Amino acid sequence: MAEIFKCDEMFDHSFFTWSSCAFGVFDGVHRGHQYLLSCAQETARKNGGASVALTFDIDPDEVFHPERLKKLMTNEERIKTLSESGVDAVVVLPFTQRFSASSPEEFLLNTFNGHAPSYLHVGYDFRFGARAKGTVKELANWARDAGTEVCAHDLKSADGAPITATRIRLLLGDNDIIEANKLLGRPYYLVGTVQQGRGEGQEFGFRTANLKVPSQLQVLGAGVYGAYAHVDGMRYKAAVSVGVSPVFADKTDATCEAHLLDFEGDLYGKAIKVEFLHFLRPMIKFETIDELIATVNGNIAWVRGNI
Repeated sequence: MAEIFKCDEMFDHSFFTWSSCAFGVFDGVHRGHQYLLSCAQETARKNGGASVALTFDIDPDEVFHPERLKKLMTNEERIKTLSESGVDAVVVLPFTQRFSASSPEEFLLNTFNGHAPSYLHVGYDFRFGARAKGTVKELANWARDAGTEVCAHDLKSADGAPITATRIRLLLGDNDIIEANKLLGRPYYLVGTVQQGRGEGQEFGFRTANLKVPSQLQVLGAGVYGAYAHVDGMRYKAAVSVGVSPVFADKTDATCEAHLLDFEGDLYGKAIKVEFLHFLRPMIKFETIDELIATVNGNIAWVRGNI
């Protein structure tokens, strides 16, 4: 795991000298991001400097558009995933109101403080500075004087369409978990702490772990999924309901309920990671409890036999 540095008043900006930086928000750390990070590692090997993932402590839209922001992962998970990506270091810029008001020139001065990297890898549509006025063109103009080579990459998937966090969020919203996972380069997952549920699951014969997902992380379309659930270092097959079932809409605010196959014990208060693999069905308003039980048992049987 790479060391994580906070780029504050105590940070030694000379760390950037001779480095190769991949710069971005990196929500999801998807395959496009992974390519950008690998490019930074490659030029670092050629140049003899450090490979660096340069990012923000929060998503900038948490400042500008918090009411409509949707994210693929928490800030903590994003930074941790970057540290596990193979780079030598992660440098985290505190994204404050003052920092966000910087002109493109001030933004670059505040970020590097006279110690420009040898290489700077960004997406071709990279924007920076107040009102996102800075573009790759302005970045290249600065880089000529700073002695930096700017590498702007067109991050596309096999079908020629761009790999973006927005595209992945739209796929997830449409329940297309398989295509979303291809672009992510890993299973999409949610992490949370199990909370007290309604209790009906145990009465029906299938106990569930209930997770309340923050609204900013509610990007996966409602329905039932086949998944893996990770608890205490162990992995279990799981049938997972996302969204609030019409049957229990007036009884719960849990937005993710997972039945872990062959799990024995108490899950309350435990951290759980749910990796989504297959979309099984949309939410259904059942006519009877027996119909609900039969359908859920069928979903569990499918998961047992197919995951």
